[in-house]
Amino acid sequence: MNINTVNQEWDSPYFTGVKTMKIYCFPWCTGQPKPENTIRFESRAEAERAGYRSCKNCCSGLPKGSWEDNKQELKLVTPQEFSFAENRNYLSNASNECLFHIKDQRIYKAIPVEHETPVVEISSNHDNVITIRFIGETTPSRRWVRAEVARYVREWFDLDTDLLPFYELAKTDVLLQRAVGSFHGLRNVGIPDLFEAICWGIIGQQINLTFAYTLKRRFVENFGRGLECEGEAYWIFPTPDVIAVLTVEDMAILRMTVKKCEYLIGVARLIVDGNLTKELLLDAGDYKKAEKMLVKVRGIGPWTANYVLMRCLRFPSAFPVDDVGLHNSIKHLLGTENKPTKNEIMQLSSTWTNWESYATFYLWRFLY
Repeated sequence: MNINTVNQEWDSPYFTGVKTMKIYCFPWCTGQPKPENTIRFESRAEAERAGYRSCKNCCSGLPKGSWEDNKQELKLVTPQEFSFAENRNYLSNASNECLFHIKDQRIYKAIPVEHETPVVEISSNHDNVITIRFIGETTPSRRWVRAEVARYVREWFDLDTDLLPFYELAKTDVLLQRAVGSFHGLRNVGIPDLFEAICWGIIGQQINLTFAYTLKRRFVENFGRGLECEGEAYWIFPTPDVIAVLTVEDMAILRMTVKKCEYLIGVARLIVDGNLTKELLLDAGDYKKAEKMLVKVRGIGPWTANYVLMRCLRFPSAFPVDDVGLHNSIKHLLGTENKPTKNEIMQLSSTWTNWESYATFYLWRFLY
């Protein structure tokens, strides 16, 4: 692929300015500001002339030379420290997953973008290139929609993070040496949508992973949106506007605790009202400030907050230090009879500064 010929301009019919934050967004941005706080711009240039800056969530763009648009097929250039096989293997261990499936070493997923729902096959037959193929009759006609699909996959696999410093750190770390040797090229596979990330964190609280996937499937299949493509069923995670109008009684079919139902409905209402967005959390700038914002939300404690900061917002210092899985992984690697204490974990992680999130993710991988 000749990356020098790649055209990086994103076209869009219009941009939405958020007056309260002085940012502008693509039409498909998930921020969902209140209508009275928005203004329409006909172009990116018009928005910037008005003093608006690009939204970190949707307008971050794609690095120059990082993708190629062939309409029905997209190609993403990946870093040297990326292994499609390792990331696919990680995803294949997801028990009872309903939002994607893996067949013949390819990943299949529906990715909603505004009013379209492209279904893609994601594969890699060459070093440093991911191929995204639109299947069925779902190829988007508009380039900015295809660009959003490319951006989603890039964010899903965290391709913008340079892992070289992490690998250098791991060479002399008693816990991470074996982790990076075993799973070299693994990325912190993310959950780009904030509502989905928070819901998954809440659903998984204080239950085993198998049951968490069962509850997630019930939630998605009862309140999400399904479609069929080439004989396969695909599901889209419920949107906050759908959940915000529900009652606990409406969710009784899930056989989930009343408290968790209340938490999910409450989070959905905060997002719909524009009081909890990816932009607000990212604009906090500091990991601790963003964590404090999240734990103020009913149903979100330190573990859930750090899980969301890791998997969705990509704060490198996010560290769910009380996570049972982390404790079990450390116990396994050290070959001890007892789980480490919090003080022992803090001592073992003292050199992980700004890599706590990745260190945790790699250690979690041993649980599979």
